[in-house]
Amino acid sequence: MFSIKNIGLRNVEVADTKLCLIDGENGRLLYRGYDIFDLAKNSTFEETSYLLLYGDLPTKEQLDEFDERLRRARALPREVIDAMLHRSKNARPMDVLISSVSMLADYDPMDESKPANLERSINLIAKLPTIVATWNAIRSSKPIPEPNPDLSHAANTLYMLLDSMPDREISRMFDVCLILHAEHSFNASTFAARQVASTRAHMYACICAAIAALSGDLHGGANVAVMKNLLEIGDESKVEDWVNARLDAGEKIMGLGHAVYKTDDPRAKILREMSRRLAARTGSKWYSITSRMEQVAKEEVRRRRGVEIYANVDLYSASVYYSMGIPIDLYTCIFAIARISGWCAHVIEEKFAEAQPKPVLYRPAATYVGRYCGPLGCEYVPMQKRSDVGSKGGDR
Repeated sequence: MFSIKNIGLRNVEVADTKLCLIDGENGRLLYRGYDIFDLAKNSTFEETSYLLLYGDLPTKEQLDEFDERLRRARALPREVIDAMLHRSKNARPMDVLISSVSMLADYDPMDESKPANLERSINLIAKLPTIVATWNAIRSSKPIPEPNPDLSHAANTLYMLLDSMPDREISRMFDVCLILHAEHSFNASTFAARQVASTRAHMYACICAAIAALSGDLHGGANVAVMKNLLEIGDESKVEDWVNARLDAGEKIMGLGHAVYKTDDPRAKILREMSRRLAARTGSKWYSITSRMEQVAKEEVRRRRGVEIYANVDLYSASVYYSMGIPIDLYTCIFAIARISGWCAHVIEEKFAEAQPKPVLYRPAATYVGRYCGPLGCEYVPMQKRSDVGSKGGDR
């Protein structure tokens, strides 16, 4: 017998937060009280990161100082690069990201004050793009890129990844992508980071846990699956047959549906328009295929199951990144490059929560549904007396 009570901790509130509000019924997303549409239209990733870390929008002087600190912190220790040079070129990018972040702890004196954790956060935000771009170059046997201090965070990330100077429009689009992915309350990776933070582990350990959680296909890997599906479809005329075949087989269509939103993910609305603009600019077919896939899937799920499904952040981010020339297997790393701001802010909130002076160790309960032989437990049977039937029974 299997209990589904609170499965996946759905709708179980585990902590207070001032960082993010998701209104799933109405499709609203707020960072520190600011609507995602306002931030995407008016802010930058640097300013949004400052907001998440410090709680307020910065003055010009505060933002200039924050931006300068980010630019100064982009370079990696030589030992981290050397470690990457010794990795198999077949290593998964997210695995390399985890190991590289863990090494950064070796160069930190580990003062656990709040100011030190804020400085640590700046260091991580600045270095994650350099790690990803360095690994992309190493595995491709290309020269290791140097960060460009004259470029914004978004433009520098694209410059290092693509080995070319991005134009202003593409840089701004990518900047918006980073804003949209910077924070999303207690998703799987953020929860992992906060859970580790509750043990009083240091920031780097918390972020490694978050990256590991993000690496899963059901979390950060979803837009990778979307792009692979688009490539498999290949042409708008084949969308309907492909969607019906997937649904007939009982398979999910990645990029549609969400655990929280009961309407369109607000980030998907922004990315949908971005994908359309990129298609108009480049003449690519990926927006039209994605749009048709969304339409057919919605209609078919409504007809078959009588329920509505909606686009999530992954559906259109796939074609956006592909149109920008970003390698498909780096999409989840791009997610991490954006979400690092939210992760760090959550770790700091967990470590320095106003409600209590110290972190409260996360320790959820579970419903035991395994073997039960009475109040004293099961009798241990010596090996020579166990029957074949008995050895195959029980909980496996």
